[in-house]
Amino acid sequence: MQDKKLEIHYDAFGNALSPILPKEVKNYLIDIDGTICDDVPNEEPDRMKHVAPFLDALEIINKWFDEGHMITFFTSRTDSHKEITETWLKKHGFKYHGLLLNKPRGGNYHWIDNHIVRATRYTGNFTDFIKELKEVEVFKD
Repeated sequence: MQDKKLEIHYDAFGNALSPILPKEVKNYLIDIDGTICDDVPNEEPDRMKHVAPFLDALEIINKWFDEGHMITFFTSRTDSHKEITETWLKKHGFKYHGLLLNKPRGGNYHWIDNHIVRATRYTGNFTDFIKELKEVEVFKD
């Protein structure tokens, strides 16, 4: 992983909290199947070797990497698909810092975290982001 300067934070009692990246650095977690290439199920690993990347995804992800953002692929592919996946990413020139396997399958994700989380559903085009106000679910005060 590329060395990024993490900011140290403390609670009201002076206890160290988990460090965070500077606000200008985004920590992208990006799915693979159906997001940067056609959707290939885990049950068909031979297809994983030959699927073509979405060129707009390759361009934007590498741009984000070059801008200094953190790129981690977060996929439902399993440990047995690690070598195929790393080889495929390298073959197609994806720049990234990490690969997280074994994401739960099935979608309908609801991420709960003590850090800021922004979710963007991929719907067919990789482009730069724009800001829009959307309704989100939050914990009741």
